Amino acid sequence: MRSSPKRLPALLVGTALVASALGAATLAHAGTGDGTDGRGAPVAAAAAHSGHTRAVSTRASADDPDGDGYIPAVPQVTGVTPSSADPPHRYFHEFQANCSVTHTAPDDPIVFPGQPGTSHDHTFMGNTSTDAYSTTASLDGGATTCKAPGDASGYWMPSLFEGDRKILPVGPQTIYYKSGVTDYTSVRPFPKGLRFLVGDPMQSAAEFRGHPGFVEGWECGDSYFNTDFPASCPDRADVQLNIRLQAPSCWDGQYLDTPDHKSHMAYPVVKPGTNDNVCPADHPVAVPMIEFKMAFPVNGDLSQVRLASGRGYSFHYDFFNAWDDATLRALVTHCVVGGLQCDARGYDQTHPEAGAALGEDYRLP
Repeated sequence: MRSSPKRLPALLVGTALVASALGAATLAHAGTGDGTDGRGAPVAAAAAHSGHTRAVSTRASADDPDGDGYIPAVPQVTGVTPSSADPPHRYFHEFQANCSVTHTAPDDPIVFPGQPGTSHDHTFMGNTSTDAYSTTASLDGGATTCKAPGDASGYWMPSLFEGDRKILPVGPQTIYYKSGVTDYTSVRPFPKGLRFLVGDPMQSAAEFRGHPGFVEGWECGDSYFNTDFPASCPDRADVQLNIRLQAPSCWDGQYLDTPDHKSHMAYPVVKPGTNDNVCPADHPVAVPMIEFKMAFPVNGDLSQVRLASGRGYSFHYDFFNAWDDATLRALVTHCVVGGLQCDARGYDQTHPEAGAALGEDYRLP
C-alpha cells in the first residue's frame, strides 16, 4: 500500500514547477522521507538502478505500469563488447527519414506521459497520432508523414515563434540515421519502444555549445555556429533559419527509457591512442545516430524569434521509436552497415549498383 503523499519543501516545489514549465525534468529525485516522491509514488525502485537519476515528471503509464521511470527492454541485450574494429573506410554510412510536421501541442509522452497540456508547445513530425498518451502500442503501425510508411516513430521539438506567430517547417524535414562509431558495421537497429531526449531545455548557452551533439548550431545565410538566434538573416526567399543536433548512439542494452530520459543512452568516446569513436563499456550497443536538420521559414529581423522552451540554446528534441522492425533493419543493414549515403528509400545515387533497400513506394519489396 502506498503511503500518503507528504508536502514537498517549498524550494523543491518551486524548482519542480520551473522544470515542468520548461518541458523537461532534469532534476535528481529528492525523497520526502516516507518512501515516496511526494506524490505517493514509491522511490525504492529507483535506488535499485544505480547510475541513473530520477526525474520529477515520472508517472505510471501503459509502458511503465509501476511509474518508476524505468522501462526494461524485452529481451535485454547482454554480453556485448564495444567494437574497436576498423572496417574499410567509407565516408558515408547513413540514410534519411524525411518526415513532415503533423501538428503542434503542449504534450510530451516521454517527459510527461499521460499529462496533456503540461509541457511547453511542441512541433511533432512522423506519427500523426502522437500525444501525451502515446505508447509503443499506440504508435506501432500508425499513420505517418514520413516518406517510408514503415516509420511510425514520433519526433518532436519545441515550437518556434516569431512574436506570437508560430513558424512551422515546410515539407519533409531531414532526419539522418548515421553511424556514430568508427566500426559502422557494428551498428544495429533500435529496439521497438526505445525513446530518449536529446539536449536540454534548461541548458545554458555554454552547455549547448559544448554539447557532444552540437554540429553547426543555428545558422542562416553565411552565419554559422550560433548558440542563440542570430540578430538577423538575409531577407531572401531562399534563406531559412536552420539547426542541426546529433543524438547519442550508444545504448546500455537494458532500458527503453530511464527517469531522466537520457541515462540509458551515451555518446561515443575516443579510443585512447587512436582517432576511433567507440561506445563506452557501460553503453556497449551501437545504434544509429539520429541527426535533426531542421529548416524554419523565417529570415530578416530575428529579434522576436524564440522557442517555446526559451532562447535558441534551449533547443532539444525527442525520439520515440515505432519503426516497423523489418523496414528499419533493411535500411540499417543496407545503408549504415553497407557504408552508403542513402535517401529515404535506401538508395545511394553514387552507387546505383548497390540497389535500394525499399521499393519505389518506400515499402519493403
